[in-house]
Amino acid sequence: MFHERTTVAQGALASYGVNYYEIGRLSARHVQRILTGADPKDLPVENIDRLEFVLNLRTARELGLALPQTVVLQADHVIQ
Repeated sequence: MFHERTTVAQGALASYGVNYYEIGRLSARHVQRILTGADPKDLPVENIDRLEFVLNLRTARELGLALPQTVVLQADHVIQ
């Protein structure tokens, strides 16, 4: 179990954590506001409100794991 999806894409079984792409988008939005004249002290503190669950079914098969369909359906992303 890892904390980011790139490790799952590289062969890990699963990850549960923040989506760093979304963190980048959130940061870019702040930068855009500052560059268009907003005062940084007036910007609200924003945070990611959702964690992402990613599964690698190929790794599960190679490990001989039979994942219940309920677990697979709960995944945000499934790598075949």
